[in-house]
Amino acid sequence: MTTTVPMSAWEELVTSALLGTDRRPAPGGVHALLDTAALHTVRRRAGLLAAPAAPRPEPAAHDPRPALPAPAQRRLAQLLADRSGPAGTGGRRGTTPDLTELLPQWLTAAGLHGYRSPAALLPALLDAARSRTDLRPQALAFAGPRGLWLAGLNPEWRYALRGAALSGGGTALPPPSDAKAVQRLWDEGLFAERVALLGSVRAADPATGRTLLAATWSTERAEDRLMFLDSLRSGLSDADEPFLEQALSDRSRNVRATAAELLSALPGSALAGRMAVRAATCVSQDRSGGTEGIVVEAPHECDAAMQRDGVTPVPPAGRGERSWWLGQLVEAAPLSVWPGRLGGRTPEQITGLSVSDDWGEELHAAWCRAAVRQRDAEWARALLGGPGTESLAERAKLLATLPEDERAAWVAEFIAAHGLSEAFQLLGVCAVPWAGPLGRAVVDSLEIARDAGSYPWSFSGVMGLAERCMDPAEASRFEALAALPDEAEGASPGAGGYWSEAFQRLVSTLRLRAAMLQELAGSG
Repeated sequence: MTTTVPMSAWEELVTSALLGTDRRPAPGGVHALLDTAALHTVRRRAGLLAAPAAPRPEPAAHDPRPALPAPAQRRLAQLLADRSGPAGTGGRRGTTPDLTELLPQWLTAAGLHGYRSPAALLPALLDAARSRTDLRPQALAFAGPRGLWLAGLNPEWRYALRGAALSGGGTALPPPSDAKAVQRLWDEGLFAERVALLGSVRAADPATGRTLLAATWSTERAEDRLMFLDSLRSGLSDADEPFLEQALSDRSRNVRATAAELLSALPGSALAGRMAVRAATCVSQDRSGGTEGIVVEAPHECDAAMQRDGVTPVPPAGRGERSWWLGQLVEAAPLSVWPGRLGGRTPEQITGLSVSDDWGEELHAAWCRAAVRQRDAEWARALLGGPGTESLAERAKLLATLPEDERAAWVAEFIAAHGLSEAFQLLGVCAVPWAGPLGRAVVDSLEIARDAGSYPWSFSGVMGLAERCMDPAEASRFEALAALPDEAEGASPGAGGYWSEAFQRLVSTLRLRAAMLQELAGSG
C-alpha cells in the first residue's frame, strides 16, 4: 500500500535542493535527492483532482470590417515581431530601418482603410500596446471588438479594457439619433461611458449634447463637471454661451477657469467683451514721443469681477502680480479690438510698434496665446518670429493655426535660414508626409552639416523624424547622399561612415514605407 508523503518531507527536499547537499545533507547524497524529488513530484501530481470545467466564454462580437490584404498581414507580423529596437551598437543604428518606429504609422494607415486586425496577430498586437502607450489608441481601434474580448481573458491586457472604457469601446455607444438609448446610457452608464457618449453626441449635434449635459449638471461631481465641460470644445459656438456663463459661477475653481477659457475663445461672447474693455484700458497708442508706439498701464488690482471671468489672482513664483494680470486680460480679449484701439493698423503693423517700459515681451506673449486660442491665422503670421515668440513652443503653437502648406513653407524657410538646431519642435507640427520643399530643406541642411564636418549624432533626432515623416516618393532624390563621403578636414573621426549609414537608412526606410502603403491599398 502506497503511503502519502507528508508535506514536510517535500519541503525538506526543496530546502536541500536550494541550499545544496553540502550545506543541507540529504540521505543517499545528490543522486538520491533527485530520485526522491522525481518520485514525490509524480505522487503530488497524481493526487490532484481535476477541477470542474469553467463555462465557455461568450463569442466575441462580430467585426464587420474587411480583412487585411495578405501582403499587409505579413508586414504587420514582421513589424510586431521586431521588438529589439534600433540595430547597431555603440549609438550606431546601421542601415536597417527601425521597424518599431514604423508600427504607429502602419496602424494609422490601416485605420484609414478601415481594416480589422487578423485574429492570429491580436496577442502580439496587445502585447506591443501594453509596453508602448503611444500605440494604444491606434492598436485598440484596429483590434476592435475581438481584441477587447481577448483582453478580458488575460489580466496582462487589462489596460485595453480601461482604454476601451475611456473611449466608449467597452460598451457600444448608441447612435446619436436614438434619443431613448442615448438618454438611458446617460442616466445609467459608467462615468467613462457617459464621457464617451457626450463626445459622440456633441460631435453629431452640439446643441443636443449641451442639452444632455445641462439636464444633470447640478447633480454631477465637480471633477466630473470639469471633464464634461471640456467636451464642449468640440463644436464650440455662440450657442454655448448661456450655459458657459452659468458655469462661471460654479463652485469649482477649475470649472470656472475652463468655462472662462471657452468663452474667451468666442470673440462675440459677453465675457470676451468684458475682457476687451479691461484690456483696452491697459494698452493704448503712445503719441507723446516723436515716434508712435504702444504704452502699457498694467492693472493695479484683480477684483472679484475679474476673478469670476477667469483671471487667476495669485501669480506663479517669479512673476509679478501686475504683469500676470495683464497677460491674462490680453490673452482673453478678442484680437479684433486692437486695430481700432491702435490707430487702425493691421496685425503686422501693430506687432512692429515699440512698446514702452519693457512691456513688449509680456504683451506679445499674451497676443501669441490669444492667436492660438482664437485660431487667428492673420495674427499668427504677424507674431511668428517677432518679440515675445523666441520660444520654440510658442512658435510651434502659432504655426499650428496656419494651413498645412503655409506651415510647411514657413518651416522650410526657417530651416534654410537657421539650420536644423532649433527646428525639431517646429517640424513636429507639420503635416505628414512632409511637403516636398520641406523635406528637401531638411535633407539639404543635413548635407550641409555633413560637409561641414559636424558631429553626426547631433542630428540623429531630425534624421529619425525624416525617416518617419518625409514623403516616400522622395527616396530616389537622396540616393547619391548614401555614398561614403571624403572625410572633411577637422571632421569627427568616422563621421563620414555614420552619415553614409544614416542616408542609406533614410532611403531604405522611405522605400519600406512606400511598400507598406501599397500593401495596405491592396496593390502590394
